[in-house]
Amino acid sequence: MKYYVTYNRNNPVSNFESLFNDLWGDWGSSAAKIPPVDIYETEKTYVIEAELAGYSQNEVSVNVDKHVLKISSDKESLKDVDGKKNLVRERIYRKFERSFSLPEGIDESKIEGEFKDGVLTLTLPKKKEVLPKTIEVKIK
Repeated sequence: MKYYVTYNRNNPVSNFESLFNDLWGDWGSSAAKIPPVDIYETEKTYVIEAELAGYSQNEVSVNVDKHVLKISSDKESLKDVDGKKNLVRERIYRKFERSFSLPEGIDESKIEGEFKDGVLTLTLPKKKEVLPKTIEVKIK
């Protein structure tokens, strides 16, 4: 959670930066980040809030492996059902996977999640810092 990037879509320079990042930043991936997230820090935790409207708790997977937190889902939009003709289809669900490198000071075994009102909130507690202790060296 060392870096936090935001984009100001009203800034004409950000359009250039967005184009540059689309060309060079994320090879082979979409410019849109699915799901969109907010990340913030408190005194004792980092918090990730992922917007997952239309997904249920059992359709989303969260795990940590080798200091990388991964949020993913295999949900896809339903195909047309016999006898049902869609006139407008604006809600689309697709498989996704977002990964976040965790900083050193996270207590990975105590990460907690809550899924409420289409928002997944992950709380990543910081480890209690071990205070340096003075060790007396005996000299002979």
